[in-house]
Amino acid sequence: MTTPRDLMITAMDVAPSPPAAGDLSLALAGAELVDLLAAEAIRLDDDRIVPALRPALADRLLDQAATSLTREPPYESVADWLWRRGSGLASAYLASLEADGQLTRRRRRGLPFRTGRMVPADSPVRRRAADRWASHEPVLTALATAVGIPGRDGGDTEDKGDKGPEEAPGTTDDATETVIVAVNEALLELEAVRQRRSIEQAAFDNVWRGY
Repeated sequence: MTTPRDLMITAMDVAPSPPAAGDLSLALAGAELVDLLAAEAIRLDDDRIVPALRPALADRLLDQAATSLTREPPYESVADWLWRRGSGLASAYLASLEADGQLTRRRRRGLPFRTGRMVPADSPVRRRAADRWASHEPVLTALATAVGIPGRDGGDTEDKGDKGPEEAPGTTDDATETVIVAVNEALLELEAVRQRRSIEQAAFDNVWRGY
């Protein structure tokens, strides 16, 4: 039950440039649902998240996620969870990994006293994520693909604006697949919002310039 952390480490370790924080946050919220399903802390009724057992979860952020579940009907939909729980979630996982000593500053070549961006430290946590990525594990691959992380062959993934939810790599069960599809749909919605804002900003700039 380490999918969110494995996704965060993969995003930092594999992607040529980090995915947009909003995209990654939505995918991390989906990864939490996948792990809560595996822990039998939730089940899905269609697209509704129904709390089940309340197992002890060693991961602080995942335990926080379980605590924040809506426990009265009508239960929260997967899509609503992604938007609510996903707000700022990438920053929360970054801070947690740093606090746990799982990140380090990359040294810049030729500048021994200057450091670059944060990268995963060489640790069992990083190796576990790397092994999962190297084995093409379906859930991690699907979530990484959704946020535009290039595949292991070095080729770029398709632009997610052209990628439909049905194109995500196959996962292991219907509930997990429902979560992956919802993540892809949320990412498409977020991209549409960005494009609309960009168009609106361009129109405003033109008015401001007197065009």
